[in-house]
Amino acid sequence: MTKLKVAVSQAHSRQTLANTLIALKRTALTAASRGVNILLFPEAYLGGYPRTATFGTRFGFREAHGREQFLHYFNGAVDLGDTPAGAGDDWVDKKLPVAKGKQYRGDGTRETLEKIANETGILMIIGVIERAGGSLYCSALYVDPTRGVLGKRRKVMPTGSERLVWAQGSPSTLKAVTTEIKGVQLTLAAAICWENYMPLLRQSLYSQNINLYLAPTVDSRETWLPLMRTIALEGRAVVLSASQCGRYKELPGWVTQAPEGDKVNSDPDAWASGGGSCIIGPLGEVLAGPIWNVNDNSDPDTALQIVEVDFEDCLRGRLDLDLAGSYSRNEFSLKVEGLDLNPPPI
Repeated sequence: MTKLKVAVSQAHSRQTLANTLIALKRTALTAASRGVNILLFPEAYLGGYPRTATFGTRFGFREAHGREQFLHYFNGAVDLGDTPAGAGDDWVDKKLPVAKGKQYRGDGTRETLEKIANETGILMIIGVIERAGGSLYCSALYVDPTRGVLGKRRKVMPTGSERLVWAQGSPSTLKAVTTEIKGVQLTLAAAICWENYMPLLRQSLYSQNINLYLAPTVDSRETWLPLMRTIALEGRAVVLSASQCGRYKELPGWVTQAPEGDKVNSDPDAWASGGGSCIIGPLGEVLAGPIWNVNDNSDPDTALQIVEVDFEDCLRGRLDLDLAGSYSRNEFSLKVEGLDLNPPPI
């Protein structure tokens, strides 16, 4: 048995974290009923991606209403109980100190996700806006159905205006994690949105011998699909990419109710983000998608793309291409400070 059912959810964040968690559970239960083993949710699914928000900024100026927007965004983010520097295995293994009178660190979202994964039997990867200390991080959380949280990525390079509200994560979080689902050995890692346009970052993942490459995103451009096909072909890995997809009226109220000068003049029923989620095989073949202008609110069945893949195809593809092995040259090498590029033990 080397085949698993993989899926991507072309979802959009609800107005509150609690409501988004309800939608996430509903999607996971639907996926489980259809035999899904691995499920990817989009970038910033929990916590939200505030498309069009300016946070009241101009060069040299930050306006009061923008600070109120940031307050809303910060309070709606997820507290996973990690530290600003990232506590690594100590956080994963729940070895960090817990406040008196509490049973766990954070706001309970981690524990909720672990319970959903366990109840559905699905390995879930979820895009999260995470708060730690006084900063926000764009993260991707790996949640195993039996072992719970396996690890977490923090985006190392936010794009454009994201840099105003998201801190940079540590390169140490680029470390791949391993698990076994129904006898299939998986080595998985994520690159978040435009991190996928960073060739050296991609190589740092290929070097760890991954066979499951995860690309949560909010990029709904047509150029995204050829990038995903290139990555699958380069890395000889199964590639899952889930994109946020939503209308302007589905954006958070604190975004749509911004002062007139900060608003994007658009039809509230128009699509702010069109999606483009897809699943790609390890030889670059498109197995599902991309789909456009459909989300879990408008058509839950279509928004959940499901494909059975044979993970031994990743090894079959290594016959003629292994960018960290047989198809590499000693004259070219990559070193990432703070990250061991050796494949993790399985």
